[in-house]
Amino acid sequence: MQVLIADLRAEHDDLDALVGAAELDRPTPAAGWSIGDTIAHLWFFDREATTALVDPEAFTAGLEQIFADPESWMARTTQAGRDLGSTLPDVWRQTRADLVAALGAADPATKVPWYGPPMSPASFGTARMMEYWAHGQDVADALGRRREPTARLRHICHLGVRTRGFSYVVRGLDVPAGEVRVELLGPERETWSWGDPDAADRVTGDAEDFCLVVSQRRLVGDTGLAVTGPLATEWMAIAQVFAGGPTLTDEARHGL
Repeated sequence: MQVLIADLRAEHDDLDALVGAAELDRPTPAAGWSIGDTIAHLWFFDREATTALVDPEAFTAGLEQIFADPESWMARTTQAGRDLGSTLPDVWRQTRADLVAALGAADPATKVPWYGPPMSPASFGTARMMEYWAHGQDVADALGRRREPTARLRHICHLGVRTRGFSYVVRGLDVPAGEVRVELLGPERETWSWGDPDAADRVTGDAEDFCLVVSQRRLVGDTGLAVTGPLATEWMAIAQVFAGGPTLTDEARHGL
């Protein structure tokens, strides 16, 4: 857990450095969202994540209202960040520090409620790291910057594999029987693998490309991933590593 928390802090710091002195009103590839809106989104859900960790009953009490009108609620979350104005960066930094502290104090055996299935604190921290990395890609694209991949991608790859079934369930589809073998090259050209080595259906290639696809920042055809077999092909077409309703490509950038 301490390694995960250190990696989460590093992901926070990398995005902070990327944002730097950038104009917060610069548009990102997420339609209607600026860099400032992206930071506001992360701030808001870091705050909610901290509540889920320290007061799960208070968090779950508001879920029914949220799910009754998710679009209006998402719009309100963006406006809440905009209302912070110039204080947003400092509030964001404090809120993510609160989240890290709450993760460090969490009972590893507990289940943390969220907008999708409840998770262990370790999975919860990994999900927040994925959000920072994915939305960090939006910021990098907005600034025309290329981020150097790190070994932290392994956390996101693991979550991407673990959420294969969720990608179907969230769309009201049956999860197909059969395994998909995933073999990816990390940034040091080390191999990371999941699933039956003998499975006919396979996804192979660069770990960063896999993260871009499962976070719906790139279409699989725009990456160098090799996808073999009907199960792998179907999964990569609908892969969704983040909570919330079913989304694809550009609309996914507003995920939770």
